[in-house]
Amino acid sequence: MKGLSDTREVRIKTPFGDPSEAIVTGLLEGKRVAFLARHGRGHRILPTEINYRANIFALKLLGVDRIVSVSAVWSLKEELAPGEFLVADQFVDRTKHRISTFFGDGLVAHVTFDKPTCAQLSSVLADSCVHCAVKVHRKGTYICMEGPQFSTLAEAHMHRALGFDVIGMTNVTEAKLAREAELCYASIAMITDYDCWHPDHESVTGAQIITTLNQNAENAQRVLREAVKELGVERSCRCGSALAHALITDPKLVPKSTKKRLAPIVGKYLS
Repeated sequence: MKGLSDTREVRIKTPFGDPSEAIVTGLLEGKRVAFLARHGRGHRILPTEINYRANIFALKLLGVDRIVSVSAVWSLKEELAPGEFLVADQFVDRTKHRISTFFGDGLVAHVTFDKPTCAQLSSVLADSCVHCAVKVHRKGTYICMEGPQFSTLAEAHMHRALGFDVIGMTNVTEAKLAREAELCYASIAMITDYDCWHPDHESVTGAQIITTLNQNAENAQRVLREAVKELGVERSCRCGSALAHALITDPKLVPKSTKKRLAPIVGKYLS
């Protein structure tokens, strides 16, 4: 990525296993950043196979406090065209085979998730798109399906009838875990194609999709550089205290092994 310097690779072990890939850290616009390829280098990990808990936990261990998700999606509305970006502010979860919480094993927590993304971080991302002349939609609902198969035509029509905007396979699981880890989370949904409902969907070629993907990637890098430049060091949102009123279990009853495993997340609440 242009402008990224002082890079190094970090491999982190977590209580939940290994992350998808080594994490690349570096300096961008004078600020320390970390990049993790959720599907691994070469895109070899299915959405269902991603170790979401290890990925988010590893970023937490590194000292990350904000996560920007960049991912490809398919449009459910005519006005959301390929090549455009959507900064999602809502998610619908249709996944089936994933663990989307750090809790259990003697410790119960229920985080607030009515607003699943960080409004402040999302606003910076949307403003950065405008600054970089990338057409952006400032809000919208991302429905997260299990995959790896794409939607049936009946599913696509159902999703459109329900008013959803884009569909993808990764973000909602990350967002849930990021909230539990008290990390800000925001999403740049890069529209690569219309979902199968669109009458011209079948005429789109693989080459066209790859061209759009490459253009989206170039635009995403420009947007990310601008967003990092504009972000303040200190957070003023509530993401960093998401667990303040979420831990339900009597601290005296939480197993020591669970406290130890989740110390980077709950340590300030459970001494």
